[in-house]
Amino acid sequence: MTHVVTESCISCRYTDCVDVCPVDCFRQGPNFLTIDPDECIDCAVCVAECPVNAIFAEEDVPGDQQQFIKINVDLARHWPSITKTVAPLPEADQFKDVKEKLHLLVR
Repeated sequence: MTHVVTESCISCRYTDCVDVCPVDCFRQGPNFLTIDPDECIDCAVCVAECPVNAIFAEEDVPGDQQQFIKINVDLARHWPSITKTVAPLPEADQFKDVKEKLHLLVR
């Protein structure tokens, strides 16, 4: 089992979750983070650290966010690892409560 980053992360990319990850499973894209399912040990420490509640255990991903399971798998293969906290995107506060942001995802 793995954890999955969902839509709430798009255009925010807070990295509070990255610092607590014991196995460095996060990957960084232009405006989104993913979790590499091959690296994730399902420890769940990242869940509580996400300020926009974007991280779920795979079995708990809401129905309207199921496509993010595959998105995390696909993008994690191409994006570089991130192991340290970096500043969120400049527009993060503006986008943190916005719903339906999939069209904004930069792959």
